[in-house]
Amino acid sequence: MTRYLHTMYRITDPERSRTFYEALGLEFRRELPIVRDGELEATNYFFGVPGQDEELELTYNHDGRTYELGTGYGHVALAVDDLDQTLAQLRGQGIEPEREPYTVREGGSRLCFVQDPDGYRIELIERGAG
Repeated sequence: MTRYLHTMYRITDPERSRTFYEALGLEFRRELPIVRDGELEATNYFFGVPGQDEELELTYNHDGRTYELGTGYGHVALAVDDLDQTLAQLRGQGIEPEREPYTVREGGSRLCFVQDPDGYRIELIERGAG
């Protein structure tokens, strides 16, 4: 049996990332220091949607390196009950959508994208539409 567990990507500022993902409604679950040869190499931060087991793992490497997103990453999608209310709450915390909500097809769900502090795109899809 296969079961989806988590998605991981690298971050450059754990506090900013935590603030962003908590603003999206994810809960911080735990952090896991990665020690190699007696030195702290990285820290993994785990977040999840309350009531769901699957997680987002954010990895911070303590050596100060930076990352490029590359062309392979697309986005992580989250369902929200009320897109307008969610965006109003996010705007109150300084998080702006890339563009105003839209639908891909007539009668489809309303959606929009926001970016986390490292530029990862997060798609917000209104659950009640379509």
